[in-house]
Amino acid sequence: MSVKKIKLILVFIILYQNPLYSKSTSFEDFNSRTLSNYFSGIVAFENKENAKSLNFFNTSKVLLNKHDPYFKRYIYTLVLENKINEAINIIKHKKNRNDLQLFESYLLLTIDSLKKNNFTEAFDYLSKTKKFNKKDRLNKAILDSFQNYVFVFKEKKLPDKNKDLGNLSLISSTFQRCYLQDLNTETFFLNLINNNDTDFTRYTFFYLANLIENNQIKDAKEITNDIKFINTSLLLSQGKSWIESGKLKKLNEVFSCNNHNDLISEFLFLVSNLYSSQDDFVKSNFYLNLSYYLNPKFYFNLSLIAENQFLNQEYDKVKKTLRKFQKQDSFYYWYKLKKEAQIISKETNQKESLNYLKANFEKIKKPNEKILFDIANFYRNAKDYDQAISYYTKVLNIVGDDIEIKSDLLYRRGASYERMGNYKEADKDMLLSLKINPDDAYVLNYLAYSWLERDYKINTAIEMLEKAYSLENNDPYITDSIGWAYYLIDDYVKAEKYMKRAIELMPNDAIVSDHYGDILWKLGQKIQARYFWKSVLKINDVDEELLKKVNSKIIKGL
Repeated sequence: MSVKKIKLILVFIILYQNPLYSKSTSFEDFNSRTLSNYFSGIVAFENKENAKSLNFFNTSKVLLNKHDPYFKRYIYTLVLENKINEAINIIKHKKNRNDLQLFESYLLLTIDSLKKNNFTEAFDYLSKTKKFNKKDRLNKAILDSFQNYVFVFKEKKLPDKNKDLGNLSLISSTFQRCYLQDLNTETFFLNLINNNDTDFTRYTFFYLANLIENNQIKDAKEITNDIKFINTSLLLSQGKSWIESGKLKKLNEVFSCNNHNDLISEFLFLVSNLYSSQDDFVKSNFYLNLSYYLNPKFYFNLSLIAENQFLNQEYDKVKKTLRKFQKQDSFYYWYKLKKEAQIISKETNQKESLNYLKANFEKIKKPNEKILFDIANFYRNAKDYDQAISYYTKVLNIVGDDIEIKSDLLYRRGASYERMGNYKEADKDMLLSLKINPDDAYVLNYLAYSWLERDYKINTAIEMLEKAYSLENNDPYITDSIGWAYYLIDDYVKAEKYMKRAIELMPNDAIVSDHYGDILWKLGQKIQARYFWKSVLKINDVDEELLKKVNSKIIKGL
C-alpha cells in the first residue's frame, strides 16, 4: 500500500473518531485536491503547526459554505495566527449567516461590534447564542458574563439580576462597577483582593490603575509600600516598579476601567487562564489572542501564551512571543531572559542556560531582591550551590525581618547546604525556618528525609514526617518519605502502605519506584520488586548512580 493511501486512511480515522467531524457533509462533492489540502490542514492543526495548517486551509476555501467542521477549523486557525479581522470578515460573508452553528462565530462578531462601539449590535449577537447554552456549561458561563458586561456598556447601569457564577461573578461585578464609577467600586475591589478562598492579588494591579486614574496617588503608594517584589506576581511587581519610579501614568496607558475593550480583554484573559489550567492550550491561546486583539497595549498577558507554547515544546514560537517584552518593562524583560534561558537548557544544556542568564544578570545595575532570588534559584537548579548560597544570603540581608519570606529563604539556603554535604549549616537553616513556621510540611519533610539518609535521629525524623503527612497527605514526596522512614526501621508492612500510595500519586518517579521495589523485596514479593526496579530503567533523566544500583538489584536482589 502506498504511503499516500496510508496517510489518507489515518486521516479518515482521525476524522470519524473526532466528534467535531460527526456532522460532516458528504465528501463526494469535493475533488481530491481539495480533500487532500483539507486533510493536510487538519493534520498540521493537530500537530499545532498553525501557520502550515492555515496555508492548507486557504487552498480549500470551497468548503467554507459546505462543510461546518472545515469552517470551525479555519476560523480557529485564523485566530490562533492573529488574523482576527480576516476571521470576522469570513464569518460576515458566510452563507446562512443567520444560522451559524459555531459558538465562537457569534463571539467574534460580538467582539467586532465592541471594537466599533456598537453595543446594541453586540447585544443582539449575544442573544442569538442561547442555542449553545445546553451544549457546554463553560460556554454558558462565558455568555452570561459577556451579556452582563454588554448590558452595562449599553445601558450604563448594572443589571437588575446577576446569575451567581461564583468567582467569575465577583470579578465581573467589580469591573462593571469600576466602569460605571460606582460608589461601591473600592469596596468590591477590596473584597476581591482580600478573598481568603482564592488568590486574587492580580486584581490589585487594576485597583491601583483605577486609584491613579482618579488621582488617589497617596492611596496607591500606601498599597504598593506593603507589596514585596519577592513574593508577588509578575504583573503586580511591574505595577509597583512603575509607581515607585514615578511612572504612574504607565498603568493607565495599558488599562483603564473607562475603556470597555480593556474590561472585556481582561475577561477573555480570565477565560484563557481557565482553559490553560485544564491543559486545553488551543482554546487558551484562542481566547488570549482575542484578549490581545481588544487591548494590544496590555501585551503582558502574552506571558501566558509563552507559557502555553513552552509546555507544548514550541520553542521557536516562545522566542517570537517573548520579543514583545522590552527593557523598559524591567520585570517582564527579566521574565523574558529567564524563559530564554529555560529554552537554552532544553535545546542545548543547563550550563549554557546558566551562562546566558548570568551574562544578562551582570548587565543589570541594581538588581532587586526578586531578581537576586531568581538567580539564586537558577544556580541551585544548576547544582552550583556555593553561588546559590551567596545570593540567598544577599536576599536574606535585604528582606530583614519579613517572617514569611525569611522562612522560605532559610529553607532554600539550607537545602543548598545539604546538597553540598554541609549538614551543620543545613540543619541550622532548616531548624530556624521551622522555628518561624513549625507547620511547614515541606521543610519538615526535607529535613526529616535528610536525617533518614544520614541515619540520624530516625525516631524524631519519623515524628516530623507523620506531622508533615497529616498536613499534606496527598503530596507524593512526603508520602514517599514517610514510607521510606518505616522501611528504615524494618516496618515493611507500614512502609508498603505509604509507598503504594506514593506510586499512585507519582507513578513515573524513579526514586519512588526504586523504594517500592526495595519494600516489596523485603516482603518476599521478588517478582513484583523486580518489575518496579525495571520500570526505573524506562524513566527519562534518571541519575547514573541510581541506574547502577537498580541494575545491580535486578540481577542480585537485596
